[in-house]
Amino acid sequence: MQLTTCCKCYSLKTGTLFTGILGIVLSIISLILIFTLNVEWKTILIDIVDQSIVRIIFAINLCMTILISTLLIVGALKKKTFLMLPWVVLGLILAVGLLVSVLYTSIMFFIYHDVIIGILWLIIGLLTIVIYVYLWLVVYSYFQQLRYDKMNSRIDPYGRPYNYRRP
Repeated sequence: MQLTTCCKCYSLKTGTLFTGILGIVLSIISLILIFTLNVEWKTILIDIVDQSIVRIIFAINLCMTILISTLLIVGALKKKTFLMLPWVVLGLILAVGLLVSVLYTSIMFFIYHDVIIGILWLIIGLLTIVIYVYLWLVVYSYFQQLRYDKMNSRIDPYGRPYNYRRP
C-alpha cells in the first residue's frame, strides 16, 4: 500500500521529516526518563539482568534510534534513499517488536489480575502501533517515490546521473 500524502494535507516529504524529528524527540525524552526515574525496567526474554545493564541497553537502543532518525531526515532532505533505508528496515522490525511487547505486557497484566490496566495497556498500545505503522507507511511511500523518480530520471542511488553508454 503506497500513500500519496501524509494525513491528507501534507506531502510525503513533510511527513517523513516529521517522523524523523518525532523519533529524535521521543528518544531524547525517553533517555532523560530512563536515567531520572526510579522505575524497575524489565526485558521480555532476560529477566535476571541487573537494572543498570537494562538501562544501558535501552540507552544504546535509543541512541541508535536518534542516529537512524537523523539519517532519515538527511536522506529525505537530500533525496538519498540509501540514507533512508536503515530507518525503513528497522521501522518494520520495531513495529513487530512493539506488537509483541504490547500483547505480552497486557497478557501479563491479565494474568496478575490487573484487568483494567491490561485493557488500558492493550487499547493504548494498539493505538500507538496503528500510528507508528501509519508513519512507517508515510516514510516507506516517500522512499518508494524517490526510488521511482530516480529510476525514471536515470539517477543512481547516490543521487548522481548515470554516465554509462554502450560502445
